[in-house]
Amino acid sequence: MAGPDTVNDIILAEPRGFCAGVDRAIEIVDRALAKFGAPIYVRHEIVHNTYVVNDLKSRGAIFIEDLDEVPPGATLVFSAHGVSKEVQREAERRGFRIFDATCPLVTKVHVEVAKLHKEGYEFIMIGHKGHPEVEGTMGQLDSGIHLVEDVEDVAKVQPGQTERLAVVTQTTLSVDDAAEIAAAVKARFPLVREPKQQDICYATQNRQDAVKVLSPQVDILIVVGSPTSSNSNRLRELARKLGTESYMVDSAEELRAEWFEGKPRVGLTAGASAPDVLVQQVIERLRALGAQAVRKMEGIQETVKFPLPKGLRLDA
Repeated sequence: MAGPDTVNDIILAEPRGFCAGVDRAIEIVDRALAKFGAPIYVRHEIVHNTYVVNDLKSRGAIFIEDLDEVPPGATLVFSAHGVSKEVQREAERRGFRIFDATCPLVTKVHVEVAKLHKEGYEFIMIGHKGHPEVEGTMGQLDSGIHLVEDVEDVAKVQPGQTERLAVVTQTTLSVDDAAEIAAAVKARFPLVREPKQQDICYATQNRQDAVKVLSPQVDILIVVGSPTSSNSNRLRELARKLGTESYMVDSAEELRAEWFEGKPRVGLTAGASAPDVLVQQVIERLRALGAQAVRKMEGIQETVKFPLPKGLRLDA
């Protein structure tokens, strides 16, 4: 029997793990490899997960940051995070065969930016500096898009004009933080136009909502996700804000037995780019530490599916 000082119960967050955009992005690289053969070049990590990237590398995907690294005539895939107009134009100019794995919910933000820009709008973007999705969205325009990372930045931002100003958001932020920053933008620029539907994606929102429900029921929360994954980092932060000790691990090997001393109830979730195989390995490791029971919490069943780009049908 598990004693009071060891893991006893594991409660799985619902939903957790892969979202539709990640599923689609990985399938695009899979199909490109099957149809055109290795190597397939991918600009930036297809999704922010070490296991996924290493698996695709082993099958002939080559991840690059600079288009100079791609030979003429090669097949190139843009990552799920999206790219700037400049990268898009340069790739087309070089004549690569291009497949765009940008998540459709990120593309929706790009389309909105292009449309409102034509109407004379400037933009305030809520997001993390240096994140590829932010670089891609801000790179839809040559100017007139201003990044704010926190409420303090809102006071410093200096748009060229304030009559036509719109807010856009990175899709993987903390829902609560983004709402707080958006409120500060609205307070400073009362005429600001907000998105019809919030930009934060359904999967980010659902995984955060699940953590809000799960955190009070457990002694510790483990998030499966890679350090570069924005949405995974937000899950760990959220649990800690709610007063639940939380750790993020890239794999089961990173779990430390001492984390679980005196913490019999363990919550387990995974970021939107973390595959289920890693969750299963974490469960096995927790069983070795004494876990007896694994149960799923009640939660939203996600049914979203995004179509693949043309030209990737695998004919029987």
